[in-house]
Amino acid sequence: MSLYEREFDTGWDDLDKDEATDRAYAIGVAERLGEFNREELEAIYAEMNSAYHKSMVELAYDEGRNEAKRAAETTSADREALWNDLVTGETVYIDEDDVPTGGRDGLPSALEKSELLDRQSVDSTEAVDRPDFLER
Repeated sequence: MSLYEREFDTGWDDLDKDEATDRAYAIGVAERLGEFNREELEAIYAEMNSAYHKSMVELAYDEGRNEAKRAAETTSADREALWNDLVTGETVYIDEDDVPTGGRDGLPSALEKSELLDRQSVDSTEAVDRPDFLER
C-alpha cells in the first residue's frame, strides 16, 4: 500500500475543491518520493467543474512536488518522515542555521530591536502652541 493510499481513501465518489487540492498536493509529494499515482490525479482533475478549480488542483500538485524536492535536498530524513512532515504535519525539522540567536527564546539578529521602531515623545499640544518667534 502506498503512502497516499494509507492517508487517503481512493474509493471516493465526489470531491469538493478543498479535498481535491489536498489530495493533489499529497500526490505531488508522493510522486517526488517515488510513488506515482497519475490515475488518481487525472480522476481528481476530471472531478473539478471549472477551469479555476482545475488550475488550483494543478497548482497544489506542483506545490507538493516542489516542497518535497526542497525538503529532500535540505534534510537527510527518510521518505516516511518527509511524508509525515509535508502531508500529515507530524514531524518538524529545524535547520541549525535557522535557530534563533540570543539565548533559548531569543530572536534572530535580523529581528532585533531597531531605533527606527522607537516612538518619539511628542508633546500633543505643540502643534497649537504659539510659535517661538512671537514669544518675547
